[in-house]
Amino acid sequence: MKFRVFLILALLLFCSSYLQVARCESEPDADVVETDEGGDLGIVGEDVQDFGGGSFSPAPGVETICVFPKNPSKLVLAGEEGELLVGIKNEGESSINVIAIQASVHLPFDHQYLVQNLSAQAFNNASVPPSAQATFPYIFAVSKFLQPGAFDLVGTIVYEIDQNPYQSTFYNGTIEVAEAGGLLSVESVFLFCLGIALLGLLGVWIRGQIKNFSKKTKRAPKVEVGTGTTDASMDEWLQGTAYTRSVSSKSKKKK
Repeated sequence: MKFRVFLILALLLFCSSYLQVARCESEPDADVVETDEGGDLGIVGEDVQDFGGGSFSPAPGVETICVFPKNPSKLVLAGEEGELLVGIKNEGESSINVIAIQASVHLPFDHQYLVQNLSAQAFNNASVPPSAQATFPYIFAVSKFLQPGAFDLVGTIVYEIDQNPYQSTFYNGTIEVAEAGGLLSVESVFLFCLGIALLGLLGVWIRGQIKNFSKKTKRAPKVEVGTGTTDASMDEWLQGTAYTRSVSSKSKKKK
């Protein structure tokens, strides 16, 4: 019985190994966007420079913040666009020329494993003067083939100060990816079936243990001899001995 339970559990765990996160390709770039504070901010196209390969340090006196205005729970639907706002504050002495905003999706337990590079959003004529702050929107979408679950989103804003490139990380945290247009996913259905199977196996195991315990508690039947009681197994051992002869002779004398 225990071997069967172990075999079924092994098969279920083996099937769950196929629910792994797949590498996804980048989605198409975004279109024209505008901010609330400052005119035309540019168009993202194929000729936009990719700043992902650069390793720029943040500039002193620059602070960034990130807000999900319409999604405080940070729930992202796979294949659908989401929006976040990037705030930047300039406490330096020179103007900041904002170049682009970019982000990427990683596994939460290993940032070296890149799941998806999100589209970069470039800006033209987007500057933040000293002692001022500005907010820039970033439209992104994770792949529709991305498996639902928790992932880490890393977002950076690339800018120039006195023609020197810098970049600051405005968000490095967890987002929850869910399937669009459905409450149930393949993983949730599998986990539900796995839970039902484990509960069934546990019930079978408990039932077997109860049966074994009830068998052990049953006692052997007793046989009455005269006014006393002895076990049937004891009578078999005493047959033909002096004890049984004396008992039989006493019973004859009484008659």
